[in-house]
Amino acid sequence: MEKEKTVLNGPVYDARTLGTPKMLILGLQHMFAMFGATVLVPTLTGLDVSTTLLFAGLGTLLFHLITKGKVPAFLGSSFAFLAGYWAIAPNGEAELLPYACFAVAVSGLMYVILAAVIRSVGVKRVMRFFPPIVTGPIIISIGLILSSSAINNCTANPLVAVMAILVVVFCNMWGIGMVKIVPILIGVVASYMISMIVDPASRDAVLASVSQASWLGLPIHKEATVFGLLASDFDVGLLVTACFTIVPLAIATMMEHIGDICAISSTVNKDFLVDPGLHRTLMGDGLATTLAALFGAPANTTYGENTGVLALSKVYDPRVIRLAAVFAILMSFCPKFAALISAMPAATIGGVSLVLYGMISAVGVRNVVENKVDFTNTRNVIIAAMILVLSLGIANSAEGAVHIGSVSLSGLALASIVGILLNAILPGKDYEFEKESEGATSVNFEV
Repeated sequence: MEKEKTVLNGPVYDARTLGTPKMLILGLQHMFAMFGATVLVPTLTGLDVSTTLLFAGLGTLLFHLITKGKVPAFLGSSFAFLAGYWAIAPNGEAELLPYACFAVAVSGLMYVILAAVIRSVGVKRVMRFFPPIVTGPIIISIGLILSSSAINNCTANPLVAVMAILVVVFCNMWGIGMVKIVPILIGVVASYMISMIVDPASRDAVLASVSQASWLGLPIHKEATVFGLLASDFDVGLLVTACFTIVPLAIATMMEHIGDICAISSTVNKDFLVDPGLHRTLMGDGLATTLAALFGAPANTTYGENTGVLALSKVYDPRVIRLAAVFAILMSFCPKFAALISAMPAATIGGVSLVLYGMISAVGVRNVVENKVDFTNTRNVIIAAMILVLSLGIANSAEGAVHIGSVSLSGLALASIVGILLNAILPGKDYEFEKESEGATSVNFEV
């Protein structure tokens, strides 16, 4: 049986003793967990699915290189820049998408600038603005905001979605050995097969899509890259407009990055804000985004789905994530596989995602509870309330975002900014990162 150590929230498996075959299966599980959302972004924007898979994998490996291989994060397609893509190429026009990609590449460099600032002034001065009363509700909001998309997918075929959920829960609660560690992978395969049985139309669509795709193909297309754009007579005005429209979105995505890293830290019980450091995670995410955008892929971001897998599997070894990245790279050269994944039933994605998104919110609740945040303190109640209401309220509004001039802020981004400002302005105990004892405004990732 796999070597494990017991902690407060259950056994944590030591991946070093799992062996190569089981590690490969775990890598596949992480790859399948990120597929639904990752391929959705190019589907919505007109970008190429295979290119997206390639740079999700390469971006993840680059992130791990910069973060010294310590952070078990997978970088998939970011939804935060959708409004930017649509503003420049509203109908996914192939000739306009490279302009948006150039602006996204510049946005990635904003991460590098912030990383340099943090490296210069120290993470303590930055993280004093991110105590658990701020990060906890942000993490909770991440899962709750994503949950609506999971519910929408589940309604496509409730039976398939319910089966996916039941398989995941059964494997996680009562599974033995490897079954307990890969419930998501088993849930995806089982519900996919059930969908093929109960929905002949879906089965026929999948078979047609896969049969028409080639076995091998190059995932990069020169005309879709920024380099192809710069080699031609491009529109300077449109390029500048794209930058002014899209680059400000980096403010929002950097706030979300901090929330994601806090979520991963809380899940794994290691403070990645200190080791390898927030400046390294920001730089890894930013450079991965720039690399992907230059070659015509969507912006990258740390993926909540994979954080949910970490929480379920209790295998936190970053090597498993790197295996998933390698699989994504290999699969990007196989259009037939991309077609198979793209045709995955929406209900399968919804059922699995519902569990994963719930796990993310649960991690946020745990962060608040374990740090003994005092909700009898009016200051803390106001901060948490504003973060939760703004993030969920705006996400569920007709617009789904707040527009300030040409800048579009998601509910989570605006809520994060408001929460940070309230924490800094409202009177109360000051917070000093890594120094204060556990209490209302302290951070403690140890379990």
